[in-house]
Amino acid sequence: MMRNVYDEEEYFEEDTLGMKVTSGSATFDKNDKNMIGISIGGGSTSYCPCLYVVQVFDNTPAAKEGSLASGDELVGVNGKSVKGFAKAEVARLIQSSNGPVTINYNKLHADPKQGKTLDIILKKVKHKVVENISSSAADALGLSRAILTNDSLVKRHNELERIASMYTGLVNHSKEVLKAFFSLSQVHKEFGDVFSCIGVREPLPRASDAFSKFGNAHRNMEKYAIVALKKLKPMINDLNTYLTKAVPDTKLTIKKYLNAKFEYLSYCLKVKEMDDEEYSYAAVREPLYRLETGNYEYRLVLRCRQEARKKFAKLRADVLVKIELLDNKHVQDTVIQLQKFVSAIAMFHTNCYEAMQSATVFPIEVDLFEKTFNYNPSGRINDGLDGEEARTANVGFKDVVETNADGSRNGQQLTSVYALDDVPLLGASSFFEDSKDLFSSANLANLSNPQLQTTSNSEPLLEKPAKTPSVDDLLDLS
Repeated sequence: MMRNVYDEEEYFEEDTLGMKVTSGSATFDKNDKNMIGISIGGGSTSYCPCLYVVQVFDNTPAAKEGSLASGDELVGVNGKSVKGFAKAEVARLIQSSNGPVTINYNKLHADPKQGKTLDIILKKVKHKVVENISSSAADALGLSRAILTNDSLVKRHNELERIASMYTGLVNHSKEVLKAFFSLSQVHKEFGDVFSCIGVREPLPRASDAFSKFGNAHRNMEKYAIVALKKLKPMINDLNTYLTKAVPDTKLTIKKYLNAKFEYLSYCLKVKEMDDEEYSYAAVREPLYRLETGNYEYRLVLRCRQEARKKFAKLRADVLVKIELLDNKHVQDTVIQLQKFVSAIAMFHTNCYEAMQSATVFPIEVDLFEKTFNYNPSGRINDGLDGEEARTANVGFKDVVETNADGSRNGQQLTSVYALDDVPLLGASSFFEDSKDLFSSANLANLSNPQLQTTSNSEPLLEKPAKTPSVDDLLDLS
C-alpha cells in the first residue's frame, strides 16, 4: 500500500508493507516523574520523516491505558501537530503540559506473524546454540551473547532432570520392596494354611487347637500385610503423580519459556542490527529506503519485539511460580511419604508381634504312632541314610517307641514336640519329607468332609480362605 504524505518541502511515498493504519487519540495522566511511560524514535534529526513509539514501559500510565503500542506513529500532542519535530522536542512538549496529556496517533495494525521472517528463525537457532556453550567458546566463534543467556532457569531445567531421575529410582525401588513384602505375606499365608490343615487332621484336641491357633496367627499376619500395602498404595500414587505430571508439566513450561526468550532475543538483535544500519547510512550521508518510506519494517519489528516481550515475561512468571511450588512439594512430599512408609511398616510389625505373642503354643504334644497319622505307610523315618544305616535307624526308633509303649501302660503314649531351635527331633527331615502328600493336598476349598470341618459342638475349625488380591491390584504396579 502506498500513500502520498506532504512534509514541508517534498512529497514521498510511504510503503506500509500491506499493514493497515488508523487514526486515534488517547489521554494519559502523568506519573510522579512527569512522564507517561513511552520512548520515542524518528523525527527531524534522523532520516526517518515520522515520529513513532519505540517502547511502552511497564506499570506506567501509557501501559495501563493500553492504547499506544510500539510502532504507532505520533502525530500530535494536546491538539498540536508534531510533524517535523525532533523527538526531544516532543518529549519536552509532553513534560511541559499541565495535567493530563492527549496524544494523537496513527495506529499500526500489524500481524506479528508478518515480522517472523527467516532471519528471525535463524537468530533463534543461533541463540539456542549460544545458550549451551561457554562465553569463551562463543567469543572464539564470533557469536554475540545476549544479556539473557545462561539463564538461571535453564540450570533449574537441568536440576529437574536430576530430580526426575531420583524419583524414578525411588518409585521403582519402592515397587520392588512392596512386591517382596507382598511375597513374604503370601509365605505367611501358605505357612498358616499348612498348620491349619494339620490342626484339622490332628485327633488330639489340645494339639489340634495349638496347630490351628498357630496357623491362624500366620494367616492374620498375611491380612496385616494386605492392610499395610493398601495404606502404602497412596504413597506410590503420589510419587507417580509428582514424577509423571508435576515434573513434566514444569519442564514443558520451561521449554516454552526458553522458546519465547529466544524469540524475544532475536527481535532485540534484529532491532540492533537495523539501528546499526541506520547509523552506517547516516555516517556516509546515504539515504535508506525504509527510512524515507515511513520506516514501517522497523516499526513492525518493534511491535513484534513488544509482543514477544509480553509473552516472555508471562511465561517467566509462570515458570518461577511452578518451580517454587515444585520445590516445596519436593521437600515436603519426600518427608511425608517416608513417614507414611515407616508408619505402615511399623504398624505391620507391631500387629505381627502381638499376633505371635498370642499364639505361644509350644511345646505341642502329639501322638507319633504311625497308625494315628498314617502319613506314608510305605516308608519309615529316614534321615537320608542309605542301606544298613537307614534300616538300623528305623529299627532303633521303632524299638524306642515300642519300649516306651510297653513300659508305660497308663495311657502316656505321648512325646513332646519342641521348636527345632530348642530340641533336635529324631528323623525330623524324613517326617516332613514323608508328609509332602499331606501338605500338598491341603486344599482348604475342597475340605467337604463335615467331620474335618467341625468338632462335636459344630464349631468350624478351618474357614475357607478368601481370595487374596494380587500385588498389581493392590498397588497398580503392573
